[in-house]
Amino acid sequence: MSPDEPRSGARAVDRAIQVLNCFEGDDPELSVSELAHLADLPVSTVHRLAQALVRGRLLDQNPANDRYRIGHGLASLARPALARLGLESAAPHLYTLAAGIRITVSVSVVEDRDAVTVFQARPPVYFCPNQVPPVRQPLRASAVGHALLAPSPISTIAEEHAERRNSQRVRTGGLHTDLDRVRRTGFASELVPTDDPIRAIAVPIAGPDKRVRVALAVQARSARLDADLVRSIVPAMRATAGRIGPLFQTHGGPTDSAFELESR
Repeated sequence: MSPDEPRSGARAVDRAIQVLNCFEGDDPELSVSELAHLADLPVSTVHRLAQALVRGRLLDQNPANDRYRIGHGLASLARPALARLGLESAAPHLYTLAAGIRITVSVSVVEDRDAVTVFQARPPVYFCPNQVPPVRQPLRASAVGHALLAPSPISTIAEEHAERRNSQRVRTGGLHTDLDRVRRTGFASELVPTDDPIRAIAVPIAGPDKRVRVALAVQARSARLDADLVRSIVPAMRATAGRIGPLFQTHGGPTDSAFELESR
């Protein structure tokens, strides 16, 4: 075996991961040229990798148009992770909530400085694309991020870093005010400014150890998800969060506080 072979093999794996990461989102179908553009790789390389991934059942090729989509093999590989997180046990509760409030319910976890959507339960009726959140949202600038951050132990950090916090008060004050509001009301709210504004609502999910590393969220057109509907569905969201919280397995460290995020 030549010294170059391990490096070449590792590079092929890295590129295959780049191709798979192109499918992050709402179950898209992508052509070879689209994959090449998204992965920033040559078309010939992407075609070779995609065919290997099809043979491995990690991708599927639609015979009607030759476009690629996530394969059943990848879903099978993901099942242990979903079970370990607790989503398999929580799923019936999430679908019941979605059917009751007639809005898609999403579950997000912390990954670095982002909230990452890992599960969606769609309602049997009244679904529309506005209910699908971005796969990744910044912790400090989204409803689901604020729901994840609000319960974090910022009081201890404030005492330990008082001087540094004072020097950054102007920069972090708005975020801390938002998190205080989440702690008072029990939910986070965000208005996404688009041509047809979208409102997102999120509540924290406390695990068996009482730490919050998971959040439950919904979003819809703000014309529909108005103040009256928010008041109506938040109790149901919080009740579901309370029921499924004990199902989520303890993993990782505590969510970073707002001050820690701002200080990085």
